[in-house]
Amino acid sequence: MADKKAKKSQSGTIALNKKARHDYFIDEKIEAGMALQGWEVKALRAGRVNISDGYVIFKGAEMFLFGSIITPLDVACSYVVCDPQRTRKLLLHEKEIAKLIGAVKRKGYTIVPLALYWKGRNVKCEIALVHGKKEYDKRDSLKQEDWKREKARIMKHSLR
Repeated sequence: MADKKAKKSQSGTIALNKKARHDYFIDEKIEAGMALQGWEVKALRAGRVNISDGYVIFKGAEMFLFGSIITPLDVACSYVVCDPQRTRKLLLHEKEIAKLIGAVKRKGYTIVPLALYWKGRNVKCEIALVHGKKEYDKRDSLKQEDWKREKARIMKHSLR
């Protein structure tokens, strides 16, 4: 019984895009798979990723994550060319892709990545259909967040 290995208490989240939640109204979230190379998976395990500047583009009937950076490890293979800003293919069903293309073309939405996380042994990318916030919308969101924090603080002190 003493020989059992202790499970690592890791959350499945690899990276979050907090900038997207500040800059956009999120209308719909979708989970997509990602086609990755071996060195990219190792770099993701080490947490060397930035998706805050990423967005999704269409080429034909396929979707690609563009602008995200996965920094290669120093011990990566010398015979593999590591491109940190490579466009990575997103894996979705045809119906989901058609629906997203229609929303982007007709309604003027944008698709941005919100998070990267592990689901089993696969890497998933949570993408969102979003539209931009104006400056006054951003100020209103900040005021509401401050009020929630203040309200929680008041409730905590009143229960003592």
